[in-house]
Amino acid sequence: MTTNVIALTLNNSLLDAEQLFKSYKIRHIPVVRNKDIIGILSLTDLQRISFTDINQEHTPETEDTYLENLSVEQVMVKDPIQIISSKTIKEVAEILSKNEFHALPIVEDHELIGIVTTTDLLNYMIAQYN
Repeated sequence: MTTNVIALTLNNSLLDAEQLFKSYKIRHIPVVRNKDIIGILSLTDLQRISFTDINQEHTPETEDTYLENLSVEQVMVKDPIQIISSKTIKEVAEILSKNEFHALPIVEDHELIGIVTTTDLLNYMIAQYN
């Protein structure tokens, strides 16, 4: 799991989120209120709203307009499944596979302590063969 987790709040904008995705080269950002996870936003979520009308010509300015007119809360997946750090890798893989997710927030005492992604699982598997 990744323990140095970048998170958003409802006070952040989608433009903030886009910048975090680019700066940190990540694809999922938990959304928190105080320390509680209330949602998760993925890069795919942003890409989906940026290309709402495939027939319309898109420029960086029109894409920014989409991001400025919607809030993090409107786009995020609300109440995502959360796991505790004692879950086994097999259990995590089963949850991701069954639900077709690519990231799961990890919590202890309702506080975000990490995130595990499909990339983390693949890196773990690769390390087993080295």
